[in-house]
Amino acid sequence: MRALITGATGFVGSAVVRAMLTRTEHELICQVRIGSNVSRLQPVLEGAQAGRADVMVANLLSRADCAKLVVDAEVIIHCAAGMGGGSTDMYLNTVVATRNLLDAMGDGRRRRLVLVSSFGVYGTAGLPRGALVNEDTPIESHPERRDGYVLAKLHQEEIVREYAARVGFDLVVARPGVVYGPGGYDPLSARIGLNLPGLFLSMGGNNLLPLSYVDNCADALVVAATAPQAVGLTLNLHDDDLRTCREYLRRYRGEVRPLRTLVVPYPLLLLLSAANECYYRWSRGQLPAALTVYRTRSLYVGRRYDNERLKSLGWRQSVSTQDGLQRTFEFFRQRG
Repeated sequence: MRALITGATGFVGSAVVRAMLTRTEHELICQVRIGSNVSRLQPVLEGAQAGRADVMVANLLSRADCAKLVVDAEVIIHCAAGMGGGSTDMYLNTVVATRNLLDAMGDGRRRRLVLVSSFGVYGTAGLPRGALVNEDTPIESHPERRDGYVLAKLHQEEIVREYAARVGFDLVVARPGVVYGPGGYDPLSARIGLNLPGLFLSMGGNNLLPLSYVDNCADALVVAATAPQAVGLTLNLHDDDLRTCREYLRRYRGEVRPLRTLVVPYPLLLLLSAANECYYRWSRGQLPAALTVYRTRSLYVGRRYDNERLKSLGWRQSVSTQDGLQRTFEFFRQRG
């Protein structure tokens, strides 16, 4: 059986390649973009058995490239997405790229698609403190009030579900939480606070972080790609032993680098957000509305998280949170 991993040079994508090579007997097609940094993927492939993994240089914005990618694939783990740049870039590299891939899948072959979506699609602004966020939590109804990434991921989910119903492929939607690990994204997630020049605004307080160590996340995506019972499900991907933002930040300051920090209590954060919105309107956009009441309610009211559906498919956390944090902070400490 052949599996296609898009975005195979990325933080999550390269970990998925490693997990698929370790935990399955699938032959892999690793999609990389022209000029991609292959530093994460190369050591993974060097340790692979000959013939287990092929690298295909392809642009997901090219319909012809997408057709070549999927022709031999029976399973597709779609990790590629727009992670930076402006809203237009994120939309192109998330929504348009996905639509091209879906069009290529309309050739009559039965496949399984695992879409790597995001926790960000949940509509949490109206949820009270302590509410449980699981797969039944409604999705965001006002993505335009969040950011370009959330908007793109929501549209991506919408078109994937529509194509699955129309074309007839097997679909699993995976929604990772805060994915972290050595070589990964900024270790100070926006859920923890805001990093200003010379000052970190600590805004997460005692809120739980839906952490997912990258290897645990990759293992979960392998389960999503291989478990027969996963077809048709939406799965939240996060670890069991979650930490609060306060605990995480304390360890970061002790193990990575000292950080000048100002704690912003939630009531004050709401006032600052409202003031920022007022100034944004008064100044006609001279100061970006980085903080809004809606975003603050979405991110900084503490909630609980549930991954029981994922565990019912056989997933277990292989790297403890203690070890995951230690490895991550050691990497960023050495990197400086």
